[in-house]
Amino acid sequence: MTESTSAPTYFIRTFGCQMNEHDSERMAGMLEAEGYERVDSAEAATVVVFNTCCIRENADNRLYGNLGHIKPLRDADPDKRIVVGGCLAQKDKDLIQRRAPYVDVVLGTHNLASLPRLLAESKKGPSFEILEQTEVFPSALPSRRESWWHAWVSISIGCNNSCTFCIVPAVRGVEVSRRMGDIIDEVQRLVSEGVVEVTLLGQNVNSYGRDLDGTPMFSRLLWALDEVPGLERVRFTSPHPKDFKQDTVDAMAGAGVVCEHIHLPVQSGSSDVLKRMKRAYTRDKYLQKIAMIRTAIPDVAITTDIIVGFPGETEKDFQETLDLVEYVGYDAAYTFQYSPRPMTEAADLPDQLPKEVVQERFERLVELQDRISIERNLGMEGKTFSVIVEGVSRKDAGRLTGRTRTNKLIHFPDDGATPGSFRKVRVLSAHRNHLDGELMDGGVDRAHRSPMGLPLLASSGPGCSC
Repeated sequence: MTESTSAPTYFIRTFGCQMNEHDSERMAGMLEAEGYERVDSAEAATVVVFNTCCIRENADNRLYGNLGHIKPLRDADPDKRIVVGGCLAQKDKDLIQRRAPYVDVVLGTHNLASLPRLLAESKKGPSFEILEQTEVFPSALPSRRESWWHAWVSISIGCNNSCTFCIVPAVRGVEVSRRMGDIIDEVQRLVSEGVVEVTLLGQNVNSYGRDLDGTPMFSRLLWALDEVPGLERVRFTSPHPKDFKQDTVDAMAGAGVVCEHIHLPVQSGSSDVLKRMKRAYTRDKYLQKIAMIRTAIPDVAITTDIIVGFPGETEKDFQETLDLVEYVGYDAAYTFQYSPRPMTEAADLPDQLPKEVVQERFERLVELQDRISIERNLGMEGKTFSVIVEGVSRKDAGRLTGRTRTNKLIHFPDDGATPGSFRKVRVLSAHRNHLDGELMDGGVDRAHRSPMGLPLLASSGPGCSC
């Protein structure tokens, strides 16, 4: 990357989930196809893009704080263009226009492909466009990926669920599945360029294909990916417990490329709270899913999402969540304090809890999960794992960082391995969020495959966890 160029330049700041990261890669790909070059700062960019999220309470403040920072740059350089895209743009187009009239382009989640056209139109004045239906599937757009060895692959967009706390269906629309042949073609092309790991994205991957074939096709997709030569690892996010069935477990256990890690959001351990959330499963049904997974894949790592302080949550309800967390023994949990969001049913529910009550419960949950995470990781000490190298450790320049198939982060000595290489690493010590290890038997786990060209600008043939 360079910050001294005669070509037009761009800078993208992404907020939110993996689906937003995927969309940002597509916007970057379109800009580079138009001749833009990437730079490392908003100050150096001709076009500044904010790809927004609206799931959490502070999402609005983060956007407007960033827009306030960029306004003096826009005032000093009238040719600089400011773009706001993503979920918050889909929800708040008019509000963005009122609060930040200096923004040049606003586009939503359904019309990423409009970015070049809207930028061209913005030279004559602000250009705002929000569509209600997707005009082009995001994965059909050019992509400028962040990694040559890993790729996000979107298999569906939108969501047909009606969780009372979630705004995703309002800003992402109904579920639309991508044809399996297109997905396989994209993965095969990615592998030919050096990709060894893909992460499948969808708001609810388990219902993938229902709109195409009348029945979910996700397990069939996993088996099909297992036949792609050169593909080493497949991850996916996020499944919904109500749709997570035995056929997917069988595919996870039998397809060699599918990693032994499942992120299965529970949100609450109380059946009463789950009913008010409209999650369409009970505590007992969820625990049956966990038992089904662990029976087929004993060494599986399980992570989850939990919301603390949902309207009407009693101390008894919260204790049921703590008991479930203890019983399941999650490897990690993404914990959130409930906050009412516009356009959600839960925002109008009675018995909204005081902030101090939610905070106190949140701290108890985090303390419990921290203890369990350490205990789970301690059980890995002395074991050897195949690790995919991600790069140099941020905490120690003399060590590398990689991930096991169970998605555990591990640091180990730097032997010159490049990102995307595989190493055999034995765990020496365990910590809450990472492991420390040593290379075994020379370290190399399998031959390194160099990328064929630079797959950062290529045409491809999703998160918020629910």
